[in-house]
Amino acid sequence: MSLPPYDGVPIFTRATTSDGLRFTEALGFQKGARVYGIDAPHLYYYERSTPKTTNAPLYDSYRSGTAGRTLSVTVARDFNDWLKVASIRSAVYLGEQECPYEEEFDGNDFTAIHLIGYVGDEPAGCIRIRHFADFSKIERMAVRKEFRTTRLSFQLARAAIELCRTKGYRRLYGHAQRRLMNFWSRFGFVPLPGGRELVFSDFDYVEMVLDTEPHPNAITLGTDPYVIIRPEGRWHEPGVLERSAARPVSRPSARDDTP
Repeated sequence: MSLPPYDGVPIFTRATTSDGLRFTEALGFQKGARVYGIDAPHLYYYERSTPKTTNAPLYDSYRSGTAGRTLSVTVARDFNDWLKVASIRSAVYLGEQECPYEEEFDGNDFTAIHLIGYVGDEPAGCIRIRHFADFSKIERMAVRKEFRTTRLSFQLARAAIELCRTKGYRRLYGHAQRRLMNFWSRFGFVPLPGGRELVFSDFDYVEMVLDTEPHPNAITLGTDPYVIIRPEGRWHEPGVLERSAARPVSRPSARDDTP
């Protein structure tokens, strides 16, 4: 409850016993909640303060409840997020471009990182990243038709590049549709020297590459081990495992005292 996207949201509860009522009131809960404009006098609520603004990276900028048409991005973390990705890509690639299902969902989705782009609170775009030994491949960008007047595609591209740099990658690679080469060149991508042109799923593609420097806070061997085990894309915030370190060791490693 202390981490995005739930940090700062109010908490509701209902006391069912006298002891529970005393405990609830002792914690600071107040009686008489109002939920979506509807009075709920039987509920207790605790209004939490708005969390302090942190310098969150672009790839973790989305917060639930974002108003208006604010653009933001986050890492897909659970099955519900994956459904958002699949829905966006189905609308764009299967629906608009008539791509066959087995060509769009190519067997690489569960071995990749997916970023979701939001317009306000609506999932509007996505992009996929796959990591290899000495480069990362950025691919499968999609933005829903009704949101293409925004600059969400730029946000997604920048977020993907920033995430790869934070993971220490110096070379980023992609297959750009020929008609979109100018778009990717805005981020520093150039045609791969000696690269080839490809044709698949009815479009022509060009190999493009971006040579860059790792992020100043890139994760490497020697980085705080607690940072390394934080949730993907949330290396800037304490994670659940390092908070668990506050508990004493209750299951120490077995000792072998055999001489």
